[in-house]
Amino acid sequence: MLRTITNNFALLTVLGVACAWFFPAGFTWMTDGTIRLAGQPLLSVALGLIMLAMGLTLTFEDYRGLAAMPRALVAGVALQFTVMPLAGFAIARAMDLEEGLAVGLILVACCPGGTASNIVAFLARGNVALSVAMTMASTLAAVAATPLLTGWLAGAYVEIDRWNLLTSMIAIVLVPVVAGTLLNRLFPRAAERVSAGLPLVAIVLVILIVGGIVGGAKAQIAQHAGTLLLATFLLHACGFGLGHVLARILKLGVVEARTISIEVGMQNSGLGSGLAKTPAFAAQFADIAQAALAPVPAAISAVWHVVIGSLLAGWWRRK
Repeated sequence: MLRTITNNFALLTVLGVACAWFFPAGFTWMTDGTIRLAGQPLLSVALGLIMLAMGLTLTFEDYRGLAAMPRALVAGVALQFTVMPLAGFAIARAMDLEEGLAVGLILVACCPGGTASNIVAFLARGNVALSVAMTMASTLAAVAATPLLTGWLAGAYVEIDRWNLLTSMIAIVLVPVVAGTLLNRLFPRAAERVSAGLPLVAIVLVILIVGGIVGGAKAQIAQHAGTLLLATFLLHACGFGLGHVLARILKLGVVEARTISIEVGMQNSGLGSGLAKTPAFAAQFADIAQAALAPVPAAISAVWHVVIGSLLAGWWRRK
């Protein structure tokens, strides 16, 4: 049953977004900040749990293995933080997006790869070990890379507080991932049992987060639907396409190119929407309406990247 659910992640995401569109109240409790745990908004806790789940699947030997990164891994992570951020900035400029949409698109483009990419890489008959290593490496690199790139590129629209973004990345990404790895080291048997159900937990949380963002921004999405759908589609189409083409230009194998294409094209959209929803990030906008728009591109991108990734995986699997 778990495999059936993970294999249909794209369909479940689309269904979740559709439900959130017609029944927003069923999802907005996840993202509206009304529920807090230990003083933290539920959204931040959910993102931390997703990162903790990732950490529980890792060992400290995995971290040491990154020190001897093969060429495919280095190339993949480099493409992750060049192709997507530059594509996001170029699309925002070319489409003359308004401030909130432009900053939101650039922010999600500067995020690391998402854990859903590992599922899609498996379905595409890609190199799953490379996919997991790329997700891990890009997530760790994003602690510094996401604030720096977002500040540089989105700074053309609003003054980005890089330090606040850095502290958010440390709290939401780095600490839970390392904590999960430490728990795996101290309690390996318990971690192994818990890890069996973690993909399902991660999928449910991602759908709730995306649905909460969509439900809470229904009016803004309806107003900017055409622009949002086109901009986010172009972002991920560039990621998948250029990721594959550039990997082949670098003379990497077919399987490695597929994997890099998936990793570059699939962002951690839940993280992007979560960061854009934080009060400190929203406070950087002079217009509250633009601040409300910033999380929306990440929510729409979550739908596009799993749909495009799943379609590509099905095609590559048949080949």
